[in-house]
Amino acid sequence: MYEEISNERKAFLVIDYSRGFIEYCQFKAEIIKKGYFQSRVRIEEHHRQQDGFIHAGVMATMADHTAGYSAFTTVSKDFQILTIEFKINFLRPAFGDALVCRSRVIREGSRIVISESEVFDIRGEEETLVAKAMVTLMVVNKEKLVQKG
Repeated sequence: MYEEISNERKAFLVIDYSRGFIEYCQFKAEIIKKGYFQSRVRIEEHHRQQDGFIHAGVMATMADHTAGYSAFTTVSKDFQILTIEFKINFLRPAFGDALVCRSRVIREGSRIVISESEVFDIRGEEETLVAKAMVTLMVVNKEKLVQKG
């Protein structure tokens, strides 16, 4: 269903996905195809909130970031992806050993891409859908993203 991307691009995306704040969160890329990105995080105590559930912020960050990378698979290396807006619905509390996020592009455009993410709570061998997000992203030429001090 999803076409393969070059090994060079895939290797870049694996490394790029887990930088900065996402490295701190310990999210890892798993499956990468054009228009599809899957990530995983093994849950540790710092991912949980005061009642022992996986923090909603962890799930929202994972849904947004993974959706961005599903969009990133559809553009050339001259472009970056920035989130414009996202909406997430939390369907039930998550408390398992890991989260898996599966994101797919549902509208591929030259300037705007729309992706959806599903976040699954992994409890032993069982997967439970715990959140679903709709993410609107902007395609921006890298040259226009120069940070000004």
